Amino acid sequence: MDNATQKYAKRMLGVLTLILCFKILGYYTLSENITLTRILKITIRFSMTFFTFLALKSMRNKGKLHQVTLDKPLAIFFYSLYLFLGLCSLLWSTNPGYSALQLLMNTESFVFVILYVKTFLVFFKNYKHTLKKISWSYLFSWSIFWINLLFLGGYFFAPDIFLRLTHGGSEQRLGGYFMNPNELGMMAVVGLGCTIIEWQKNHKKLLNSILFIVGLSVLWLTASRSSMIGLFLIMLYFVFTSQNKWMGTTVLIGAALLSPVVFQQIFLKQGDLSEVMSMTGRLPFWKALLTEGLPKEPLFGFGYMRIAYTEHFQSAHTYAGKMTHNTFIQVLMNLGFVGFTIVLVQLFYQLRAFIKSNNKAVNTFFVAVFIPVLINSFTEFGIFGEANFGILFYQFLIVVFAFNIKQKLL
Repeated sequence: MDNATQKYAKRMLGVLTLILCFKILGYYTLSENITLTRILKITIRFSMTFFTFLALKSMRNKGKLHQVTLDKPLAIFFYSLYLFLGLCSLLWSTNPGYSALQLLMNTESFVFVILYVKTFLVFFKNYKHTLKKISWSYLFSWSIFWINLLFLGGYFFAPDIFLRLTHGGSEQRLGGYFMNPNELGMMAVVGLGCTIIEWQKNHKKLLNSILFIVGLSVLWLTASRSSMIGLFLIMLYFVFTSQNKWMGTTVLIGAALLSPVVFQQIFLKQGDLSEVMSMTGRLPFWKALLTEGLPKEPLFGFGYMRIAYTEHFQSAHTYAGKMTHNTFIQVLMNLGFVGFTIVLVQLFYQLRAFIKSNNKAVNTFFVAVFIPVLINSFTEFGIFGEANFGILFYQFLIVVFAFNIKQKLL
């Protein structure tokens, strides 16, 4: 094996990991100053897109050229149609400036993902025999690990800024002003799912165990109910699809023993079951949105990422909100039944691409990412909501299944 080739492959793998790590960090509130935060977010996100382009160009300069083709176009077509409808909605948006900003951020991340997936495919095709660990699960597990480690360190050394007070100040949840704890928990579960995939490959089990413990600690400290459910479903999937029955039995027994503690500490906060049943007040809010807000603009909605004529949806029967805390209701309010239909068709073709795929590595990666992101979509920003890294993760699933390498370019 050429030593120079191996060094280049390791360096490129590190670069791709760092790019993804910083791209995710670009969605965090890195300063309490709103103006500075916006500047940092835009700078980091666009810089990572530019660096991805440079990485692809680097391999092309080395003669590592392959034809990246569009194999399954329908999921990517309907997602592009969804963004195009968002562009058209600037004509009737109740706040065109805000809609345009959100559309720009989500479109930019889509462009980034397309470039990143192309770069990865060329890299994988040329160096998969040089580095056995090249995989989507490796990139995501390590990219998320460094962010998890940052928050875990913040919990111990800077709790004043890394913890968020909830329930009248009686509960402390990891996230601080940097990130919504539920969003942070979702990211941690994506990392945990990818780490489990790497662990099953027998790739440095001790090291992956450390990644898992760090991710699980972050998840626990976020006290995110939806994320806990996501992790449980992912583990069930791996248990029932694993050939190692001993491992599956051990996981199930461990989950059964820990479930009373998890339910008491995470799900039943302060012994208040009514909070859980109302989904922390979201159910009456959703009812008001659908019965009072949607009938006003049922066909095309209020405009991309808008849910009312004013900045907040107001109702006499619930709290005022700027977003719906449910990505599907968000689409209904943003783009009406036309946008909602496009989104459902896109989701159908995305699941169809997954079911028809024979690539086990890509399929397990899909499960590790899709389950926590979808569950998060029912209670937070979600895959069709305001700019967040859940959208970034879902865009990866769209493009990973859509693109493939056919032949080397001469």
